[in-house]
Amino acid sequence: MDIEFNKNEDALKQLVYQLQTKLKKVYLGGGEKRIQKEHEKGKMTARERLEYLLDDGANFLEIGAFAGDGMYQEVGGCPSGGVVTGIGYIKGRQCVVVANDATVKAGAWFPITAKKNLRAQEIAIENKLPVVYLVDSAGVFLPMQDEIFPDKEHFGRMFRNNAVMSAMGIVQIAAIMGSCVAGGAYLPIMSDEALIVEGTGSIFLAGSYLVKAAIGETVDNETLGGATTHSEISGVTDYKCKNDKECLDQIRAIFDKMGDTPKAGFNRAEAAKPELSEQELYGLTPADRAKPYDMMDIVLRLVDKSEFDPYKDHYGQTLICGLARINGWAVGIVANQRKIVKSKKGEMQMGGVIYSDSADKAARFIMNCNQKKIPLVFLQDVSGFMVGSKAEHGGIIKDGAKMVNAMANSVVPKFTILIGNSYGAGNYAMCGKAYDPRLIYAWPTAQLAVMSGASAAKTLLQIQVSALKAKGEEITPEAEKELLDKITAKYNEELSPYYAAARLWVDGIIDPLETRKVISMGIEAANHAPIEKPYNVGVIQT
Repeated sequence: MDIEFNKNEDALKQLVYQLQTKLKKVYLGGGEKRIQKEHEKGKMTARERLEYLLDDGANFLEIGAFAGDGMYQEVGGCPSGGVVTGIGYIKGRQCVVVANDATVKAGAWFPITAKKNLRAQEIAIENKLPVVYLVDSAGVFLPMQDEIFPDKEHFGRMFRNNAVMSAMGIVQIAAIMGSCVAGGAYLPIMSDEALIVEGTGSIFLAGSYLVKAAIGETVDNETLGGATTHSEISGVTDYKCKNDKECLDQIRAIFDKMGDTPKAGFNRAEAAKPELSEQELYGLTPADRAKPYDMMDIVLRLVDKSEFDPYKDHYGQTLICGLARINGWAVGIVANQRKIVKSKKGEMQMGGVIYSDSADKAARFIMNCNQKKIPLVFLQDVSGFMVGSKAEHGGIIKDGAKMVNAMANSVVPKFTILIGNSYGAGNYAMCGKAYDPRLIYAWPTAQLAVMSGASAAKTLLQIQVSALKAKGEEITPEAEKELLDKITAKYNEELSPYYAAARLWVDGIIDPLETRKVISMGIEAANHAPIEKPYNVGVIQT
């Protein structure tokens, strides 16, 4: 019996249990009472609609389940950003789905709702996937209109994307299954085809109250913009459906007859499970994140047949680079080695730190993967780049810039999994959110920030104590400790993967056993988008 392994396993399984408990709450949206009210109107909820629409038994990869988590508490919160998004399958065809959750503030748009919708469209655009919008929204949440309406990445960007996606040949199908008002009315009508449900679906630029106030006309909402009006009088919608299920069936019928599209041609062999037990992932990640471990133990439990072809195995050892397969797909893996290693020059190198030789190796490997059209997978547990006079004299900035350049300019799709630490420039070099990973997910063990909690808290404490002393105030050791505890608590909250997921810095938090599914579905999606841009890294210092 390995006591350390068992402790790690217990700790990570507890984190996974907490994740599953949080997800169950998220899935209730605005709560059971609100769900019941939707049912009383003859409507299905957003998640019920998606369950009916998507293929039975097929994988569904949710994007942004924790969007808005812990945010907007002063107005009752916005679970999952008031919209359910993800990648699923309709009639065997992979697609992006976006479903407004009317149980959350009648599906109103909060700032995070706009960000989440735009993320879903970004995924569709990058991967050239068809999109289905299930519209049921009261429009912009007016108390926050200044944070949703006017800027480049706000509400209006979604309609701009509708137009751009249509010009790209990306199929968009929209179903008006509830309210669809004001500027939001453009979304379904800028899609290729629009469906509307009788009795519950309505679409207009201004509702009856606003029409009365603006031009003095008295008219009810159904006459103004209901299913009969738009299917038989205005011609705005293409299909009139009796209820939610008929509407969703019609969408499935549309998908059933769609033609195929060109593929990128990424290499795929027959899928195989890892030979080493995936369940052991729970016990191999230390509960104490300061403890070293061998990242190869993780890699071999994620790749098919536990087979891995290392690249420059004995050089730049704090980064593992090599080729493998995940669910049949060929991948190039770049992973932070967390054990202490010794270079051939006799230098002891700390795990999780990127040194000059590691960065140099990774840059070359990333360029090779682009040359051979192999998707890249980044497994992050990184503290940052090496610092100090020796590292600076050795050109760490130059070598780090080389790695960032090679990675940032990659034309093959990139996928990032945050396993442990994701700190500072290490986050950047290992393809953090700013570097356009097609998907980025975190394990419950992840932490994301500019530096570790302990380092940041001590730095912030020094700044605050110096500021007090500059004012002539003395601080007692007890008060200093109290201040440190307060700073640490706040910073640790911001380190949490849930804090990152709430703000869509990551697409979600997953059980480690879902890692292969995320990467495989991501590459399958990316395979719908042929690579059109040549690989060019520009000017690199050598």
